[in-house]
Amino acid sequence: MSARFTQEFTALPEHIDELGHVNNTVWVRWIQDLATAHWADTARPEDAEQFFWVVSRHEIDYRGNVSEGETVSGETWIEGEPRGATSIRRVDFSNQAGKVIVSAATTWAMLNRESQRLVRVREDVLAPFRD
Repeated sequence: MSARFTQEFTALPEHIDELGHVNNTVWVRWIQDLATAHWADTARPEDAEQFFWVVSRHEIDYRGNVSEGETVSGETWIEGEPRGATSIRRVDFSNQAGKVIVSAATTWAMLNRESQRLVRVREDVLAPFRD
């Protein structure tokens, strides 16, 4: 099992769409912000200097939403083993009642900062993200 990372997000006026709740594009941004914050918080300094991640796929399930001023708790973790240059990251957003309202499985690809080429994800890079 992987160590989990959490962060809160509050729906601001610019996040709200014509339906009166957080727009889908904002959820995607929050997924990326949460994953990036997890990497910055947990990665070993030498790995953060050498590698960066880009999204290659988002799969998102929407089961609810929030309105302006409401806060959600985002939780993320690494799921399973890496496959070549990619790793799966899970994300759940829970409302103030604790109900998961948005879930995502995102595939991230690891690149070498200098060459900007894909590199195989090594277990030692993911080790700090494991329990």
